[in-house]
Amino acid sequence: MIFGNVNALQDMGWLPKPLKLAVEHLKSTDFSTKEAGRYELQGADIFVLVSDLTTKPAGENRPEIHRNFIDVQYLVRGSERIGVAVDTGKNPVAEDLLADKDILFYSAMENETPVEMTPGSFAVLFPSDVHRPGCQAAKPETIRKVVVKVRASLLK
Repeated sequence: MIFGNVNALQDMGWLPKPLKLAVEHLKSTDFSTKEAGRYELQGADIFVLVSDLTTKPAGENRPEIHRNFIDVQYLVRGSERIGVAVDTGKNPVAEDLLADKDILFYSAMENETPVEMTPGSFAVLFPSDVHRPGCQAAKPETIRKVVVKVRASLLK
């Protein structure tokens, strides 16, 4: 996982090119005025999901992983907590949709660490990172969130 804030970034030369493209797009786009929905950035290999949602207690959100895509999660408005852990392969599977939707849900995860997201924060979550997004920080809150999906094979 990589964590940062687009407002504090100056040199992103250390990022692999597809992730640099994603973060630069987050930094240069006004997502507060965009309609919620899906936008292509580089065809089916890199695309953007803009959504409005209400955060919930962590126990109401299932931990998830993706195998084919890297998530670059970005908070536009509000506050959110994302639980993160390394995928040990020991977490109990709740629902496996990897073949159809590139998502597997666990019913729990080992060694979960909370990451506090505030406006401008981004988290790069790799296929080895279990994550539980959409969790409330202090209280349930409506947030605007953007997820750039980057095909993992682009980093090879």
